[in-house]
Amino acid sequence: MLAKFNIEYIIQPEHNKRLDHHLTDDPVEAEDFLMTLLSMGARICSIQHEGLTLEPPQADRMLRVAAERLSARLIGRCLNLDTAAVRHRFGLAA
Repeated sequence: MLAKFNIEYIIQPEHNKRLDHHLTDDPVEAEDFLMTLLSMGARICSIQHEGLTLEPPQADRMLRVAAERLSARLIGRCLNLDTAAVRHRFGLAA
């Protein structure tokens, strides 16, 4: 049985060519993993759902959600704000 989400990525793409995979059935976990990849500067090669590579608009939406969640988390941590304050002041959903 295929995992619902398969994220292909390269850690430290400047020094490494090895393609790794992250498999999960949970869409929230997939977004959390994308947040981790974004924060470390990894190269995200493809996002697959049920064996098919997502079209650019669908993959971009997942990446945008992950980037917004990451931004909200960083702003909240840096300014010592709770999620409601981040949402109110910056319009970012945590």
